Amino acid sequence: MKFDVHTGSILIAEPFMQDPNFKRSVVLVTDHNDEEGTVGFIINKPLTVKISELVEDFPQIDSFAFYGGPVATNTIHYMHNVGMLLDGSTEIGPGVYWGGEFEKLKFLISQELVKEENIRFFVGYSGWGIGQLNEELDLKSWIPSEMHANYLFKSKPTRLWNQVMHHKGDVFSVLAQLPEQPNLN
Repeated sequence: MKFDVHTGSILIAEPFMQDPNFKRSVVLVTDHNDEEGTVGFIINKPLTVKISELVEDFPQIDSFAFYGGPVATNTIHYMHNVGMLLDGSTEIGPGVYWGGEFEKLKFLISQELVKEENIRFFVGYSGWGIGQLNEELDLKSWIPSEMHANYLFKSKPTRLWNQVMHHKGDVFSVLAQLPEQPNLN
């Protein structure tokens, strides 16, 4: 059965992908259409820097940034589960929102209405031009699947690739058990 990629779905890197930007990555698709292409964020590659170290005059929050992808790595993006509080947010799927008014976000953080468990910050993003993602899907570079908010806010990022592969079941569960470097096995 063919899965149609859509805003709110995820792309799982196939187990043997060698591109260092996407190796064993899980990408949340935040915008997908045939006229403009696709935008998404790698949700399982945390960085060792906190958001307050990247953004000057940012309220105190104990959140590490994530590597969102190789495009525009001089930009910061965020996804959260407080869409009702943050004006200008775009709902990506159930319990997952993208963006919103930055000054209001800073206020909500300073008032402790948005906490570390409510938000993920990303440096850069992943992008595909018109038709590019379809070509990569035809080459089986990506395994598309449904997104669950828990993947973003509750799952351990370093185990997420394995987790979503197991959730796919069947042959994917077997593939999830392959070591990252089989020649070292």
